[in-house]
Amino acid sequence: MMTVTTNPNISNAIVIGGGMAGLMTARVLSDHYKEVLIVEKDDYPSEPDLRPGTPQAFHPHRFTARGKLITERLFPGYEQDLVAQGSPSSFNKTVYFMNQHGTLEMKYERNDIKFSRAVLEWVIRQRVKAIPNVHLLTKHDVLRLLTTPDRSAITGVLTRDRDQSGQEKTLIADLVIDTSGRSSKLSAWLNELGYEVPKPDLLKVSLGYSTCRYKVPSHLTHLIDKWDVINLQGQPESGTYTSVFSFIENQIAEVLLYRPGGIYPPTDAAEFEQAVAQLPSPIIAEIVRDLEPITAPRGFRVPELYCHRYEQMSRWPSGLLVLGDAYCIYDPIFGQGMTVAAISAEILEACLVERGCDFQPDWEHGVLRKIKEAIEPAFWLNCTADLRWEGVEYEGSDTRAGNAFSREYMELYLKHAITKPDWKLYGLYWAVNTLSVSPRHIFNPQTAVQVLSASTEGKRLLSGLTAKDRRSVETILDEWLPRFSETPFNLN
Repeated sequence: MMTVTTNPNISNAIVIGGGMAGLMTARVLSDHYKEVLIVEKDDYPSEPDLRPGTPQAFHPHRFTARGKLITERLFPGYEQDLVAQGSPSSFNKTVYFMNQHGTLEMKYERNDIKFSRAVLEWVIRQRVKAIPNVHLLTKHDVLRLLTTPDRSAITGVLTRDRDQSGQEKTLIADLVIDTSGRSSKLSAWLNELGYEVPKPDLLKVSLGYSTCRYKVPSHLTHLIDKWDVINLQGQPESGTYTSVFSFIENQIAEVLLYRPGGIYPPTDAAEFEQAVAQLPSPIIAEIVRDLEPITAPRGFRVPELYCHRYEQMSRWPSGLLVLGDAYCIYDPIFGQGMTVAAISAEILEACLVERGCDFQPDWEHGVLRKIKEAIEPAFWLNCTADLRWEGVEYEGSDTRAGNAFSREYMELYLKHAITKPDWKLYGLYWAVNTLSVSPRHIFNPQTAVQVLSASTEGKRLLSGLTAKDRRSVETILDEWLPRFSETPFNLN
């Protein structure tokens, strides 16, 4: 075993995991620590490519508007790097959205760049590698946390080389941040150190999705100029798949099939093609019929979503933080994961600026609470959407997550926005789901009265609340609707 510390007289930080959350975290830390070390279990590819530690990377990824804004601030001009890798723009292209209430077709007014996860991670990783005080240690597993004798503070990590030598290294640091994603062992490490770790909230979702990629022939590249995304929403009542069609870099299209509830989309090519043909609209099937499949469909399964409750712990060791999927994971269909990682990195940055050079007892615990306040809306929105599906169950401490009234209200809200159509309400729906504004903008008594009063179903839902309660409907709704803070949405 060997001990490694670049210089014991300067402050340094270790980031466990070199995915998107780890790269953004390292970028933030580089402004506040003299040395930052990313410890990654994979060997990074020499070009944009998939790696074993990100089994979900083959499937569609995106930033929401808020995630893009934060990433652009941390890595100015990164989208030009994506364009250089062959990524197309979505500006002024057509968005087609269909659910059981109807269809919407509109031009996309933002100049967002489309990408695969492999290309995005490559671009961001090259930026991070160019930061002088950030270093990467690849092909190393983190075995456990190192602590002071009383276990009140984390002082580093013990790692093991994944090569045949299997050499163990002791890495010393002032701050350790776990961004290792779904493979995080943090709960077990904390238990081993004698800390009482609450059970995470679980959404037993049994979701699966399959993705197939296609090469767009030269005579059909006009399709890339026409379409941004086609989104056909699956319906819980009929059990149909959600399907999403879009483009990534180098004239490649991708089609995703998705469903929660334990009925998984096919990965057999013929069955995948048949499932696409059986969607409620033929629009995707008609497009891909003339494209050239370049991969067999690949599947990914998520048995459950979790949201840890680290912020509730009565004791938390100094020198330790966690963010990204190591803290909470989300239903990938909503495209919130990378944005939440960016939001968490931004909160960390604000907390580091606020702390400055002053030691503050329990500072890390305060950071966790602020991160949790920001990420809870995304997990709650996932619960609200996925609990509509048969076979999905919630197990946790947040009474808001199982709120059937909220699910009914959200369904009526979306129906009202699409069938009217009410572009303001529909835009607000997407602003909430993409974490640009607090869910409070939808879940407030004034908006709820407006939406519920506009339909027979909504009036029936309202009358059920007020039948035995003489208080004003606004007062009753204020109790029934979930509450979320505006604070995490005002950082930028």
